[in-house]
Amino acid sequence: MNTTDLSLHHLAKPLGHDDAFAFALANSFLLKPNGLSSSDLDHLFGVMHAHRLDDADLYFQHTRSEQWSLEEGIVKSGSFNIDQGVGVRAISGDKTAFAYSDVISNEALLKAAHATRVIGPKGGKVKVRTPIQTQNLSSTSLYSPLNPLESLRPQEKIMLLEQIERRAKARDPRIIQVMASLAGEFDVVLVARANGLMAADVRPLVRVSVHVIAEQNGRRESGSAGGGARTDYAFFNSERINQWVDEAVDNALLNLNSRPAPAGPMTVVMGPGWPGVLLHEAIGHGLEGDFNRKGSSAFSGRIGERVAAKGVTVVDDGTLSGRRGSLNMDDEGTPTQCTTLIENGVLKGYIQDSLNARLMKMPLTGNGRRESFASIPLPRMTNTYMLSGQYDPGEIVASIDRGLYAVNFGGGQVDITSGKFVFSASVAYWVENGKIQYPVKGATIIGNGPESLKQVSMIGNDLRLDSGVGVCGKEGQSVPVGVGQPTLRIEQMTVGGTA
Repeated sequence: MNTTDLSLHHLAKPLGHDDAFAFALANSFLLKPNGLSSSDLDHLFGVMHAHRLDDADLYFQHTRSEQWSLEEGIVKSGSFNIDQGVGVRAISGDKTAFAYSDVISNEALLKAAHATRVIGPKGGKVKVRTPIQTQNLSSTSLYSPLNPLESLRPQEKIMLLEQIERRAKARDPRIIQVMASLAGEFDVVLVARANGLMAADVRPLVRVSVHVIAEQNGRRESGSAGGGARTDYAFFNSERINQWVDEAVDNALLNLNSRPAPAGPMTVVMGPGWPGVLLHEAIGHGLEGDFNRKGSSAFSGRIGERVAAKGVTVVDDGTLSGRRGSLNMDDEGTPTQCTTLIENGVLKGYIQDSLNARLMKMPLTGNGRRESFASIPLPRMTNTYMLSGQYDPGEIVASIDRGLYAVNFGGGQVDITSGKFVFSASVAYWVENGKIQYPVKGATIIGNGPESLKQVSMIGNDLRLDSGVGVCGKEGQSVPVGVGQPTLRIEQMTVGGTA
């Protein structure tokens, strides 16, 4: 295994002007083998604009992905997939017509174009178009255009998974089962828009997941950890792997000694990093442009209003180097950016794709994302997190009279319209008189996103992003995302428990 240490701000290949390489690679994978050129695409938009349209785009994609899974000391499953195709979208007003094909050819594109243009009335004018031209996204790339699947030999991938199991079982004899997985993806995309823009991106993505089960006196508990980034498998050096294994084992052993969680209204302190998933779900989705345009979000029409306590600043930032949720461009060819959503408690804006930005007469934010060529773009988060405050995290925990200290979270649900959410704490402690008393099991955090933000009373100085495992679902589409926050104290949260 290659054990080169790669941080999220130092990738294997020097970052720089990779646009030309991305275009060359996209052309070699997507256009040239299928007998297509930019002039063919320009002609295609002309066909579509025989009907009056406000916008149209083509999204070409070639994806190679793999996953290796180990259980009970052997590789139980492995998969390798190659998928490619093109999505064709036409927009008239707020209406969208979409067709896709897993065959990339001029014939397939023409059929899709004819199918989508019917949403607009006849007699369209093509003067809104300009000849297709490539666009440089920026002077630097957020990740290297490499293929992570080729960065380790198959036997080395198996050895990495075996290393995880050995480490976990060596930590404690109570660990009776270890499950580990390794996943990688190489994604090449090309976007062509009716306004003449053409942009390409090459997106690597890797992830390791660790899940362990501990047993003591007939009681079984589990623990999980893992991480990833937009780089290759060299990211998974021994130090990172051992850290995640130890975290999974520690969580499982901790839960063996946990007690039922108390219930009722109380102070809740949430730890830094992954607990930001609650912020993502309960707040972030409510700030997506489509929900607000339709008036179905609890934040609709509230720009300029105070929606959170003073000191609360929330951003969506797609520009963090190497991060799982980061992109050089969104899936409409718009460069990503850092968008301030809430500043010092005041709502400043929403995240937008091109459709909702146009209809709401608001600026693009680079958040038009789709799962694949077979999906339409939607306003989606990238890396969403709350900025640091002034308090030491130890001071925040010590301030709890009686309450819950939630260090890590599992799954949850949220209602976008009402803002209500329910989340389960996977690692949590009961605190009295500023002292941690014992770990608790079965705690659920219940609240309302906008109201909970107003109850934030202390913000730590320890902002941390998650380790690179986030997946966000919306309208049946899943995309990789990042979350994060500092330690937070929130008053009058409702905790559902089993005590």
